[in-house]
Amino acid sequence: MIIHGDALEALQTVVPDNSVDLIFADPPYNIGKRFNGRIFKWDSEDAYLHWCYQWLDLCLRKLKPTGSLYVMTATQFMPYLDIYLRQKINILSRIVWSYDSSGVQARKYFGSMYEPILFAVKDKSNYTFNAGDILIEAKTGARRKLIDYRKSIPTAYNTEKVPGNVWNFARVRYRMDEYENHPTQKPVALLERIIKASSNEGDLVLDPFSGTFTTCEVAKNLGRNCVGIELQEEYIKIGLRRLNLAVDYKGEPLKRATRSFENEK
Repeated sequence: MIIHGDALEALQTVVPDNSVDLIFADPPYNIGKRFNGRIFKWDSEDAYLHWCYQWLDLCLRKLKPTGSLYVMTATQFMPYLDIYLRQKINILSRIVWSYDSSGVQARKYFGSMYEPILFAVKDKSNYTFNAGDILIEAKTGARRKLIDYRKSIPTAYNTEKVPGNVWNFARVRYRMDEYENHPTQKPVALLERIIKASSNEGDLVLDPFSGTFTTCEVAKNLGRNCVGIELQEEYIKIGLRRLNLAVDYKGEPLKRATRSFENEK
């Protein structure tokens, strides 16, 4: 389902309480990014945080007792969300999404090369975590083929392991197959890890700030159901096309847009 509207309103009026298995929330970061010609910048940091606390509270209402929540925001605001959420939900992991830069970073300080992600659950004793579906190579065992002599019977190290909390995924850039005309698109690989780990086939996934609808597309491809909320009409058209829900919109064919250089500013 695609909902064209404001996240706060849609979460209150459309999405039932205790109905969602997994929420991935990637809101505007309040750092002056331009989204389809519109800059999302609050009058103050306090105003931005107040808005975040509003939709976070709504998201918690929508989660099932066994549900999981992943939240992203800018590095300077994540500590506030962390402190706010730890009073209401169990934070299990503080994840770093690390990536290389395509250009020059800051010259007089250390530029940001990562984005933080919180992983939290309502019930630490009862939540979904499909470790076997997200295993990665364990270099010690797979490449160096070392033996663990600390055990009573010497045993080879495992060749696979559950990922740690530093994730290395390339940012989505122009000319990549998955690129859409959006300044903060998240990679398919990132959402695949989250959705595989924290949901099962048939579960309901919610993305209250859908943007390019990567969350919904990945969820659909993995056999999950998804609700995506998006405010801007141009991005709704991306969702309709990516999810194969329509071939035209208001009489115009839905086609992948060409690159907009304003999104690089």
